Amino acid sequence: MRVTIMQAKKLIATHWFFVLLILLITLYAECGWTAKQLPRAAPEFTHPDRGDWLNSEPLSLAGLRGKVVLIDFWTFDCWNCYRSFGWLHALEVQMKNREFMVIGVHTPEFEHERHKGRLQEKVKLYDLRHPIMIDNDFSYWNAAGSRYWPSFFLVDKKGVIRAIYMGQTDLNSDQAKKIEATIESLLLE
Repeated sequence: MRVTIMQAKKLIATHWFFVLLILLITLYAECGWTAKQLPRAAPEFTHPDRGDWLNSEPLSLAGLRGKVVLIDFWTFDCWNCYRSFGWLHALEVQMKNREFMVIGVHTPEFEHERHKGRLQEKVKLYDLRHPIMIDNDFSYWNAAGSRYWPSFFLVDKKGVIRAIYMGQTDLNSDQAKKIEATIESLLLE
C-alpha cells in the first residue's frame, strides 16, 4: 500500500491533534482539580499527640470554628516554601487582631526532613511562631488532598475548605493579593 504525501500529512496532523487533545485534557483535569472538589469539609487534624505539634498544644479544627484558618502545607527543604514565609509573616501581623489563624502542616518530602530536631531548628531559623503539626506519615496531607509544596488551604469559619492555592507566594504578588482577598471575604461571612 502506497501512502501519498497528502495522506501522510493528514495522518501526522491527526496524530498531533490527539496528542494535543490528551495534553489539554490532562492540564484541564490538573488545574480544575480544586474547583471540582470545593467547597468540602476540612478533615480533622490527624495528629492529636503533643509530640506531633510545635508552638502549640494539639489543636482541632472543631476547636477553631469561628475563625478563618490558613493551612500551610510545607516542608523545610522546599525553597518555594521558605521563600513564602516573608509573606506569611506579614499576613499574620496584618491579621493579628482578627478571627484568623495560620496552621502549618510540615509534611516531609525527604527522609532527613522527618527528624523533629532538624524541623525545630528550621522553625527557629525561619521564626515561625504559629502552630505546626508534624505530618511525617502524610495522613493529613492525604486526608486534605494536598499535592504540592507549598499549598495554602483556606478554611472558613464553619470548617469548610473554600479555596486552595499552590506555589511560592511572595509579598504583594498576584497570588498573595488573591489569597488575602479570599481571606477578607471569608472573614465577612
